[in-house]
Amino acid sequence: MNIYHEARSEPLSGQIAVAQVTLNRVASKAFPQSVCGVVKQGGQKRNSCQFSWWCDGKSDQPTEQQAWRRSLALGRRVLADQAPDPTNGALYYHADYVAPKWSRSFQRTAQIGRHLFYRPAQSATQS
Repeated sequence: MNIYHEARSEPLSGQIAVAQVTLNRVASKAFPQSVCGVVKQGGQKRNSCQFSWWCDGKSDQPTEQQAWRRSLALGRRVLADQAPDPTNGALYYHADYVAPKWSRSFQRTAQIGRHLFYRPAQSATQS
């Protein structure tokens, strides 16, 4: 569902990138430890979740069947570790037509399609 709602209009690489961010979050101690937990995080209140489609009050039922089938197949590939991470370990992203304040405190790792990807900035003392 996350691939479908967040990236169905993106090129394949952008869809893979969104899927990989979700899995990168699952692997991070800073986020819930399951795909569903990551996607639903913060969704108890309307418009306060990590992925806007989850808590926007609209139906989550896919309406574009071809895009839905593509999202399902891609999700299986990514879960089976059959698609490399084009985001270089990103935990966050946003569309290129917005400029959220939080993005300034992270390191940009990639721009893929209409999304910019970020991870926590590494300190200058790390090698």
